[in-house]
Amino acid sequence: MRLTIALTLAAGLTGTAALAHHGWSWADGEQMTLQGAVQRVSMAPPHPMIHVTAADGVWQVDLGNPSQTQRSGFTAETAKVGTAVTILGNRSQDQTKRHMKAVRVTIEGRNYDMYPERIRKTK
Repeated sequence: MRLTIALTLAAGLTGTAALAHHGWSWADGEQMTLQGAVQRVSMAPPHPMIHVTAADGVWQVDLGNPSQTQRSGFTAETAKVGTAVTILGNRSQDQTKRHMKAVRVTIEGRNYDMYPERIRKTK
């Protein structure tokens, strides 16, 4: 009985943390394009990210969850330091932060679609 309660509590806490971290609620509804150079890439959980040096400073760009990032074809070797990158995504609602969630990453003409269903077609 104690084990069941402990496991249930642990599962509940883990699920709450995951819900608080993931999702789009922190991101602005409008998409933007960021251009710059790769400063560093991290493939560490809970999600991969790229730090990009742009004209206005260094941005943290969250990629998809590990399986989405892998399905897009993006790996730790995809983007080297200094590589030019264009990112389509949603900026943090807190405009004081240089932080965004990527929908698509483009490097050397190749698209890595993290969330293809979220890519808005431009007219």
